[in-house]
Amino acid sequence: MRAGAALLGALLVLPGTALSAAPDCTQGLLERLGWRFESAAVAVPDVHGGPVCTREDLRQAHAQGDLRATLPRDWKPAERAEFMQRLLDDPASVCAYAIRVGEAARRAAHALESNPGYRFSGLQLGWIGFGARGAQAQGWQRTRSLGRGYQPAASNSQALATFYTGKVRTECGVGRQVAQLATQRELHGDASFDTAFDNDELGIGTFLGLHDTDSILLGAHAGELFADGKAVRTSAMGRQAFMGAPGYITHALGRETLDDLNNQAENFIVVDVGAEAADALRRHGGFGWYDQRNRELWELSRQLPRRGVRFFERLLADQDPSLRASLTDDEAALVARMDGVLDDPFYRQFLIFVHPRGIKPIGFHVARLLDRNPRTPFTVELTVHNLHTTLYRRWQQAQLRHCAATEMPGSLTSDSGPGGDAARGSSTQR
Repeated sequence: MRAGAALLGALLVLPGTALSAAPDCTQGLLERLGWRFESAAVAVPDVHGGPVCTREDLRQAHAQGDLRATLPRDWKPAERAEFMQRLLDDPASVCAYAIRVGEAARRAAHALESNPGYRFSGLQLGWIGFGARGAQAQGWQRTRSLGRGYQPAASNSQALATFYTGKVRTECGVGRQVAQLATQRELHGDASFDTAFDNDELGIGTFLGLHDTDSILLGAHAGELFADGKAVRTSAMGRQAFMGAPGYITHALGRETLDDLNNQAENFIVVDVGAEAADALRRHGGFGWYDQRNRELWELSRQLPRRGVRFFERLLADQDPSLRASLTDDEAALVARMDGVLDDPFYRQFLIFVHPRGIKPIGFHVARLLDRNPRTPFTVELTVHNLHTTLYRRWQQAQLRHCAATEMPGSLTSDSGPGGDAARGSSTQR
């Protein structure tokens, strides 16, 4: 894990962004992340962060002895403060934060997929459709023509709540943006989410359009972006490094091979990665190896005559018994080979949220795309993101500001958000 830890530590070079805070507030934040501190008659601190990114959750990390530090009993306040500030950037701290991001991403994804009113692009007046009520009535204001750009009109949390309960239409690219922002809402909680970000930082719209805004995801305020398209470095870090990360599944061959332009790519955020999938990704060095497996599946699929709608989805993802019973011996042999490829933990345990499909293993999407665009294999990519850099810093700052304002170090933004750090559980009441 030393290599993975070094890689993660390299993401945190953001000088000047840390908020100066009282040592008690910083220690409270670290304890909230999962650190446990003791004082003893030692000359130097004894720190055991551990490979937190490889753990299933914080409970497992603690069971394995991670996130422990013994500090010199006679340290002066300035020494303690400097140590606490440095520890916020320790790879183990970032991974502990990543565990929280994963929890937030799952809450956000479940809320979005549970809204029957949030649908895919259909008959609408622009790129994003807010229905008969219009954008303003649902908390959004237009920033670009033809529905290509919007930002919250007032309350950030109320604007995002529209996608939890309102009637809205977007394609999957905007769906990914919404899921990324909803993850931040769940992570911060409503009160913090409304104050930590300006309205213009939370814009949604075309990806190209976001680059010309103050978007916290891709625009002027995104800060330090991490690029790891084939997830080589992310796989080396461990499963928690994937949590909440954005990506897409896209066609490997030219646009001329596409039959269904609405399914030329599927944008996603990662919501969970099983232990076996994480091991497989680390062993194979990321997505590149699986791109070759996707091509192998595609080549096998071209030897099978399709019959009926959603043929490969029913055959491979649903494993429809009646459909399988109808196969000839030669066809059954081909399907057995495809099953063998899809039995890899990556296809079964790498869970992604794709609008409007909800949360499903990536193998489902690979099978589905064999139906939608049978003339091309598909590849998997992570897109650039700032989850562990700018967004981590912004979360730190929000937590420390709250502590400083209340002058109660133990009250670091209590769990009282839509399931996140400011009001846990309230989204179920919306």
